[in-house]
Amino acid sequence: MGATSFTQELTCPIDPARMFKALIVESNTLIPKLLPQFIKSVELVHGDGGAGALSKLNFTEGSQYKTMKHKVEALDKENFTYSYSIIEGDSLGTTLEKISYEMKITTSPEGGSVCKSTSKYFTIGEADITEEKIKAGKEKASGMFKAIEAYRLANPDAY
Repeated sequence: MGATSFTQELTCPIDPARMFKALIVESNTLIPKLLPQFIKSVELVHGDGGAGALSKLNFTEGSQYKTMKHKVEALDKENFTYSYSIIEGDSLGTTLEKISYEMKITTSPEGGSVCKSTSKYFTIGEADITEEKIKAGKEKASGMFKAIEAYRLANPDAY
C-alpha cells in the first residue's frame, strides 16, 4: 500500500466557529440542501456524529458515484479540528483502499478563517494515484467549501 498526500488552504470571511459548525457539525443536513444536484442524502449509519461515527452519502441519479461511506476519526469542536476517512464506495474505485482527510480551521489575520486540509490517498498494492484524481478531489472539496461559505454569508443567523 502506498500513500500520496496533498494540503490545501482555503480562506473565507466567516469566523472559524460558525464555519466549522456549518462545514462539519451540521454538514449531514446542510450539504444535501446546498448541493442537491450532487448529494441526495446523508445518513448517520452508526454513532452520534463524533469519533467512530459512520455516515453514508447517497448521490443523485446521473452522478458518477452512487454511495460513499465515511468514518469520523476525530472531532474537536473546541479547536475546530476534524478528521475522517472514506472507507467504502465506488469513489474509491479499484485502486484506493481509503482516503483520509484532516482539517483545521483557524482565525485568519485579516479576520474570517483559514481552512487547512490534508488529504491522504491510500492505494491498493502498487497502484498509482493520478494527478487528475487529486485535482478532481481538490475541486470538489473547494466547491463544497464555497457553497457553504456562500450560504453562511447569505444566512448569517442560520445554525
